[in-house]
Amino acid sequence: MSEAQDWVARKAAASGSSFYYAFRFLPPERRAAITAYYVFCREIDDIVDEALNPDVAAQKLAWWREEVARAFAGKATHPAMQALQPHLSAYGLAPHVLLGVIEGCEMDLQQARYANFEALAHYCHLVAGVVGEAAARIFAPCSDATIAYAHRLGLALQLTNIIRDVGEDARRGRIYLPVDELQQHGVPASDLLEARYSDAFTALMRQQAERAHEQYDAALALLPAAERRAQKPGLMMASIYRTLLREIEASNFQVLHQRIALTPLRKLWLAWKMQALGRF
Repeated sequence: MSEAQDWVARKAAASGSSFYYAFRFLPPERRAAITAYYVFCREIDDIVDEALNPDVAAQKLAWWREEVARAFAGKATHPAMQALQPHLSAYGLAPHVLLGVIEGCEMDLQQARYANFEALAHYCHLVAGVVGEAAARIFAPCSDATIAYAHRLGLALQLTNIIRDVGEDARRGRIYLPVDELQQHGVPASDLLEARYSDAFTALMRQQAERAHEQYDAALALLPAAERRAQKPGLMMASIYRTLLREIEASNFQVLHQRIALTPLRKLWLAWKMQALGRF
């Protein structure tokens, strides 16, 4: 294992992310590729999440755009890209599945509200849909139908993240719930910032959860049966995140003052169940 591969492996393991549990069941080469891609995404995301100065964050993202170009020219300098570089052509990863993540994170520097679901869905496409596409290509050669499934699953996963992180995001000055739906339910932004629960908030969140479930169902319907086995890591993610969504629903959407999460053991159990039994 190269120094770069060792670096990304340690970064991924330390993250505690649900993705890590799905990667563990992949063959070594594919696991190395998806781990490197995951760490690349985390590096980009952390620039925005930890930004104290938006201008500095924008400069860092501009550097990453140049680093993506260097990687496709075989001249990567960052360990995440050095680890990912050998896999770009091997798994048919096009520049858009890296640049889309950067573009999505740039949106976080430029806006903190989304007028409607259509606008939010475009953001989700960049930060999650293209990630799903890259992952599907790494897991196995795949058809156009599986690429469509991966984009839809990425949307479902991101909507679940948004539901889980409503309070945390609000405290960072970001609200990903569509503005028109906040207004429809009569939930002011101040309720999110001050962790004020209400029947109106619960109804709003129920609407968000129903939409996420619809996207999970739509994604699973798109995945061809012949490619289901090869795409098990993505299905593991669907199982883990949908279980998390149901936990949030069971809590009556108590997400403003806390971050609801599954234990590592439960994530591992859900991943194993999909790997061994092929079911949620």
